[in-house]
Amino acid sequence: MAKVKGNVTFDEDLCKGCGLCVSVCPVNIISLDTGRINKKGYYPAAIEEMDKCIACSNCATVCPDLVITVERL
Repeated sequence: MAKVKGNVTFDEDLCKGCGLCVSVCPVNIISLDTGRINKKGYYPAAIEEMDKCIACSNCATVCPDLVITVERL
């Protein structure tokens, strides 16, 4: 198992499912969770495999609604 480099959290109720974070993730671990709908009526973004996150912060930087927080460990 790889050492976890960061912790990514999403304020899912603010996410509008634009998918920008999905498109900039270099390790392809972010996707829109089509199994759930948030309070705004969108599919929220979610991390599939946190242990593969490299804590690059690309997702947080590109998010227009400041939904994503990245903590480097």
